[in-house]
Amino acid sequence: MRATFERRRHLLDFAVRSLARRPTKNLGLVAVYALVVFVVGSVMLYGAAIRREAAAMLASGPELTAQAMTMGRHEMSRSADVAALKGLRGARRIEPRLWGYLWDSAGAANYTVMVPTASDTAHALAKGEAIVGEGVARARKLAPGKMLFLVSPSGKFLKTRVKAILSAESALVSSDLVLVEEGDFRAFFELPADAWTDIAITVTNPREVTTVAEKAGLKLPGHRFVSRADMSRSAEALFSWREGLTLALLAGALLAFAILAFDKASGLSAEEKREIGILKAIGWESRDVIAVKLAEGGLISGLAFLLGVIGAWTHVFFFSAGLFEPVLKGWATLYPRFPLAPTLDALEMATLAMLTVLPYMAAILVPVWRTASADPDAVMR
Repeated sequence: MRATFERRRHLLDFAVRSLARRPTKNLGLVAVYALVVFVVGSVMLYGAAIRREAAAMLASGPELTAQAMTMGRHEMSRSADVAALKGLRGARRIEPRLWGYLWDSAGAANYTVMVPTASDTAHALAKGEAIVGEGVARARKLAPGKMLFLVSPSGKFLKTRVKAILSAESALVSSDLVLVEEGDFRAFFELPADAWTDIAITVTNPREVTTVAEKAGLKLPGHRFVSRADMSRSAEALFSWREGLTLALLAGALLAFAILAFDKASGLSAEEKREIGILKAIGWESRDVIAVKLAEGGLISGLAFLLGVIGAWTHVFFFSAGLFEPVLKGWATLYPRFPLAPTLDALEMATLAMLTVLPYMAAILVPVWRTASADPDAVMR
């Protein structure tokens, strides 16, 4: 056991010294390699972090949302629809909701205007008050106590005083949000008293969501029922699509890495072949030569992978992935600013290693094995 350990230690020492003889070439290789890992790693880490944030935000929402449908399009629900769901077995709370979209020419952005539900006592509002998301506050330079003026598509004017600004922790879903009192909302959008955007259903037992949706569907056949799991899957698909799109846009960097790996696989340099021939001539076994070259490749790829991951992690969790933020968040104007919880998932790192380290190591093995198996005299000539 000790002899085997010493043998491997000496092989590793030889590999380190061999790399040190060509510092410029190897440092350049590490730099390019680390840059590829940094780019791919940044996209993967940021995409995963955004998906986790979206899942955490959706976890606090209702288990079911009922939406009236007319000819396949979303329609307003009525107070009679809300009354029909009262007493629904398995539902703990039935709450009609009011929300809509508004293009604000002053802020050059779309806002989501919403009325806090009856159970949302933390955001209770009086007439003439508003609570805004951090993106709206940033776009309109608002602060608590300042006035917010909105104009509806029909020319209705809404004057409110900002009561508070929503925290940055919820910015992924609230950056463009404007909360107003129900009377102000109905007057602004000219809605009748019995009209509601949709109905939120809180289910007593989350495992019975499908059963409750079926029962509610019998009471309101003209409505569709969207579960929280459906919305989570939609968010997952959306951010995964954006992540894939970003990687596609970065295909140039991946192509450069593929060319680098192919160049490595196409054969060793004359100097490297001569070195292998000399080692074989003085008694080295083929497996020792292959072990040394794999150790060299492992040291280069390991160092590049470590530097790339550290750079990507810092870029994502300390600088909010500024290079890819607009593409992955996908917002038109009010890009939400919120802190991402620093995490490092083992599966993500394994996937990144398979995309970057494994191809490089495979590219090294083939030419080294071919050269090490040849006659030493022929190799040196």
